[in-house]
Amino acid sequence: MILSQRIRNQPILIFDTIDFGSFVSTKAIPQLRDTVDVLKKLDLSTSRSKLLAIVANTRGAEEAALWDEITYLGFPLSISETFQRRNTNKSIYEALRTLEDIQSICKRKNKVLVTYISMGFGNPYSDPFDVGIVEHFTDLLSRLEVKIISLADTIGVSEPDQIQYFFKTLVPKFPAIEFGAHLHSSPAKATEKIEAAYLSGCQRFDGAIKGFGGCPMAEDELVGNLATETILAYLKSKNTLPNMDQVEFSKALVLADSVFPKH
Repeated sequence: MILSQRIRNQPILIFDTIDFGSFVSTKAIPQLRDTVDVLKKLDLSTSRSKLLAIVANTRGAEEAALWDEITYLGFPLSISETFQRRNTNKSIYEALRTLEDIQSICKRKNKVLVTYISMGFGNPYSDPFDVGIVEHFTDLLSRLEVKIISLADTIGVSEPDQIQYFFKTLVPKFPAIEFGAHLHSSPAKATEKIEAAYLSGCQRFDGAIKGFGGCPMAEDELVGNLATETILAYLKSKNTLPNMDQVEFSKALVLADSVFPKH
């Protein structure tokens, strides 16, 4: 479960998004075969949470857009040609065409497109990478009227100075876009990465309870997500802890140990 922590003007912060699953091929990722079954059992009638579904193609976007409960459609756009093919079986050019189609679906179905710039801090495949490429892709997404972009450190290679540079450069240059951080990290380096993004104008953070997860299409050795509780601890230290039910969150932390596999 991915939680997106949206930061607007301090000190008001709210939990905004739950990434509950993906509308992608169950042949490619069999673990997602019960996404629709899970969705049918969710009761959001008394919740402020909004659902985000990851999609990899227009068919997945069309299926996800049928559900009123889903607010956001997320698409992983890689600036690494190798990873784009590994992750979605598309070239970058094909992925951009797909993204354009998904944006049209979002506008037609009253959904919000969230685009992840994956391998946004470097890649292990020797594909071209520099800060100019990230800015170029951001400009392309801006022209497609994408309003939310998450810079994704898919393999956990980002450093605080690099994180600071991206957010300090992109946030003022593209004021119509809400920028987020989807960072993977070892627990030892997590807080310094959160702080670098937060102090540089990052507006939303993705996290996973206890840092579970990682990208199965990246390297063989998975690097975990930012732990939601680590993000919250940092925000508490800045007196910007969001208004949330701490008792229920504590229950979720305990439940996670029995839900997720130990490996």
